Amino acid sequence: MTRARYVDLHILQPIPASNLNRSDTQEPKTIEYGATTRLFHSSQSWKHVIRHALEDDLQEYAARTRMVPVVLADRLHVDGWSQDLAAFAAAEVARCATGKEGGLKTDPAQQGRTQAMLYLPADTTDRLAALCHEHRHALEEAAAKAAEAKSDRTKTAGGKNTSAKTPKAKKSDKDGILPAADIQQLLTRRTATINLFGRMLAEIPDGQVDGAVHMAPAFSVHTADLQPDFFTAVEDWPRPGDRGGAHLQTAFLTTGVLYRYATVNITELLHNLDGDTDQTAHLLGLFTEAFIMELPQGKKTSTAPHTVPDLVHYVIRDRRPVSYSGAFEQPVKARPQGGYTLPARAALTAHARDMDLLVGTRRRVAHGYACTGQDPVTGLGTRHSGFEDLAQACVKAATGNWPTS
Repeated sequence: MTRARYVDLHILQPIPASNLNRSDTQEPKTIEYGATTRLFHSSQSWKHVIRHALEDDLQEYAARTRMVPVVLADRLHVDGWSQDLAAFAAAEVARCATGKEGGLKTDPAQQGRTQAMLYLPADTTDRLAALCHEHRHALEEAAAKAAEAKSDRTKTAGGKNTSAKTPKAKKSDKDGILPAADIQQLLTRRTATINLFGRMLAEIPDGQVDGAVHMAPAFSVHTADLQPDFFTAVEDWPRPGDRGGAHLQTAFLTTGVLYRYATVNITELLHNLDGDTDQTAHLLGLFTEAFIMELPQGKKTSTAPHTVPDLVHYVIRDRRPVSYSGAFEQPVKARPQGGYTLPARAALTAHARDMDLLVGTRRRVAHGYACTGQDPVTGLGTRHSGFEDLAQACVKAATGNWPTS
């Protein structure tokens, strides 16, 4: 039996005036930690940009969507199907998807959108459309029967239409219109990012994928308050007598040094990839580079906060991962001459040494770092010349000598 192996990635990154991840009030998110207010970035906002970067690198796209029935109906209509038949076929795909009565739960008031968010390869609707074409005759017959039954019900109700929903086939037709196994096979296909980040798809057998990547929200290592930015927009075509700006508003920005942490369960990733060690190493390398370099995109055109990390540290461990967020439970104090970056480095390295003493190094396979400047950082393992060198060394150490119990 193979023991779990993890790659922990720790990053310190200075961020200038920005609003990368907004709250529902359009202000930068904050959180209380160590009895002080910190700048906060949700893991979802960072995962989003990382996922799209990986998909661009791999030219393999996935979609998170509730719109499969809607997009499928549009696609079939473009292919020459009537709108009624296209909508019926899309509804039947959802109804047959689970192999159980009722199928995927949909919302008739929203054109049949699924209640749950699906995460699947982006070409899935093309493949589902091909399946519908293959079974078009059966769908036409079932749609005609459903329309006839609806007409009979309407007449029985004295001409009053008692249902505005898309007509469904009779329950006895459930197994004969579209093959549930084929639909499930299409909806449960995976891409590289699905294997990395996992998927919750409880309604469909074998649809759930345990994520190999665990990512923590990023937070500032010091107290960080919202800072107002009053701005105006000038009217370029003013009328005679006009004074002042055409638009006035106060936005809020924050600045800070963030601690960012993610861990990759490469044993789980290897399992998700059916034991393909080469693909596991490839995806680990791409994820490491993307986690280092990608940034959420909130207000990027008006703040351009395109920094890179000051320090990246990796630790490869067997058995379990270890976050270093505790290094910053007590907020870092700026140096007398200003700046949080170097005190943050000192806090991180001190905490890393404490963790080595506390949990031991027997299950630590390798560790290393890359950072700005020439001064060495003690306690973080091998120094690498840059992020590309670090990523390559990290992958090589993580995927070699797989642990066995």
